[in-house]
Amino acid sequence: MDLVRFGLVGYGFGGRYFHAPLLAAAEEVDLFGVVTTSAERRAQVAAEHPGLRTFGSLEELAEAGAEAVAISTPADTHTPLSEQALGLDLAVVCDKPFALDAPAASGTVRLAAARRLPLAPYQNRRWDSDFRTVRALVDAGRLGTVTRFESRFERFEPEPGPPAAGGGTLLDFGSHLVDQALVLLGPATSVYAEWRLRESGLDDDVFVALTHAHGARSHLWGSWSQGAPGDRFRVSGTEGGYVVGGPMDGQEAALLAGQTPATLGEGWGGEPQGRWGRLRRGDEGVVVPTERGRWDTFYPAFAAAVRGQGPVPVDPREAVATATVLDAARRSATEGVVVDL
Repeated sequence: MDLVRFGLVGYGFGGRYFHAPLLAAAEEVDLFGVVTTSAERRAQVAAEHPGLRTFGSLEELAEAGAEAVAISTPADTHTPLSEQALGLDLAVVCDKPFALDAPAASGTVRLAAARRLPLAPYQNRRWDSDFRTVRALVDAGRLGTVTRFESRFERFEPEPGPPAAGGGTLLDFGSHLVDQALVLLGPATSVYAEWRLRESGLDDDVFVALTHAHGARSHLWGSWSQGAPGDRFRVSGTEGGYVVGGPMDGQEAALLAGQTPATLGEGWGGEPQGRWGRLRRGDEGVVVPTERGRWDTFYPAFAAAVRGQGPVPVDPREAVATATVLDAARRSATEGVVVDL
């Protein structure tokens, strides 16, 4: 397969530490350049990826020959930048939150379909080691019928709290929490949510409860101010339960430490035995080896889709479903009501 010429839009925290290393490590990708107008970030690109070009705009990137872009910029720019890129005939990966609300998400999906261009939300947490383990256990029937899915993205960083670029905890952490719940248990029929707003107007602690069409329930927590973070997952079923604690999947920490799939090879995404979860039936339980985390598979799959050799790794219509749930959660938290979907 010919390499896909990929541009990265934005070189802040997400672009620098999450997208650039994974794009550079993907054998199917030619990391073609970075769009940033910041002199400081251009200097970082030059130091960390010698020879990688920088561009002042999407138009410059497209004119130079890019075929696809990964957008990692503040949340309120995702929709306009995605649609601008699609207008330039570029395939698009957009970081979460894919859009600020469901109507905006739907508009971008329609535009990509009309222009027949690949589009995918960057829901990389589907390939977390612990969530892959949950899915494997559920698919194998080892829990029986799942009745409740508990999931937490919790940390204790009350100062400075959630960054404005993420749009608040519901949009930022909630985009992953809700996406995982819908992937595991299917569509939601009702939503209840609670949140705490800071003086900045951003929510820094949120709880979302979903009722799914098949009767299971999801209880989801996201927080920047939780001094006692709970278990990452507790999944209850008619035949048993699975519990795995923290810290979260180690791929983020590996990238922040400068490690990549290229440097670690088959060691990428592995979790030490001390962090494995347990399959339990009351007081009885067995340790379950944790699946490898596979964030490294996202960009190769998207590159194949650009070449017409497979589907995008995440269907963009699923981002609309997630945004619909988040819209309902915002209304529920604001009005104190249960929202039916």
